[in-house]
Amino acid sequence: MAESSEVKLLGTWWSPFAMRSRIALNIKHVNYAFVDENLLSKSELLLKSNSVHKKIPVLIHGDKPVCESLIIVQYIDDVWTSDPSILPSDPYDRATALFWAAYLDEKWFPALKGILFGQGEDAKKALVDQAVEALVLVEEAFGKCSKGKPFFGGDQIGYVDIAFGCFLAMIRVTEKFNDIKLLDQAKTPELVKWAERFCQHPAVNGVMPETEELAEYAEIAIVKMRDANPPKS
Repeated sequence: MAESSEVKLLGTWWSPFAMRSRIALNIKHVNYAFVDENLLSKSELLLKSNSVHKKIPVLIHGDKPVCESLIIVQYIDDVWTSDPSILPSDPYDRATALFWAAYLDEKWFPALKGILFGQGEDAKKALVDQAVEALVLVEEAFGKCSKGKPFFGGDQIGYVDIAFGCFLAMIRVTEKFNDIKLLDQAKTPELVKWAERFCQHPAVNGVMPETEELAEYAEIAIVKMRDANPPKS
């Protein structure tokens, strides 16, 4: 087991992407120091450790920085090889997990972010439809990946669980602000049950932001974003 002085994670308490790394480290029982960054005044350590994007999260293992949330999760699984494994060992199952994690980041998350931070009811409605349609596909993927077990990874939280589960707090805030249901018992009943199991997992406890606390932060962030990008007349 690595000592916390050897492993640092640069992130923020509210970041779903930093949450991925924290959950993966918890699954592997790795001791680590979490450095809560102020993104309005980024530390020299962050700027040095991720000189290309200057973004969180960054995992620092010894003196080696690893950037980008899904890459960090893979790195953690490769370095700390104790069970449970996060990525499947079977090549096809592994490729499938990588596909769905990429789909969530590239196709689904932009719609969720647009609903939460976007302006204009017509545009927002289209994004809601897009997000729900995507979640129906993820519901189908859950059935295939889980093979009847509790998580995408089977009996234990795996790569897709981490990739998707990190967005659950943001989903709840988005639902709250817009009076909508994205994870819906009628359309995605298995994902609704999966979300409950995921949030109750010991590796997730203490990492997932409380909905009310995240909502307060998001309200401030939305106002700042809209002030910085006023609608064009």
